[in-house]
Amino acid sequence: MNRSGRDDEPDRFYTLTGGRAAPTTEEFDPVTLVVSECAPTPAMQREHVAILTMCREPTAVVEIAAELRLPFGIATVLVADLLHTGKVTVRYPELAAGPYGDTFDIDMLEKVLVGLRSL
Repeated sequence: MNRSGRDDEPDRFYTLTGGRAAPTTEEFDPVTLVVSECAPTPAMQREHVAILTMCREPTAVVEIAAELRLPFGIATVLVADLLHTGKVTVRYPELAAGPYGDTFDIDMLEKVLVGLRSL
């Protein structure tokens, strides 16, 4: 029995990432910024083209996932592929020392929250 729509997505995700559910060497935070370093080429898969186009300006990985309507883990695999080929660079969030060890900079998180609310 085939349930249209619900079971189609896992196959699509498997195909997009070659069976990988997470990047093999990189760990991305949702607010890690991605910046394109080149223009898309005709032979690229559609999602890579969309990421390179979207990331002409610094774009958070979570925004990429939302825009492409992909799970966060799948988006990180695609970004990692582009990172390993030098097509994008990433900027990891800076950690600030807090009372309980390293925590994210509260000012940065508030800016992300304001940005998300404005969507």
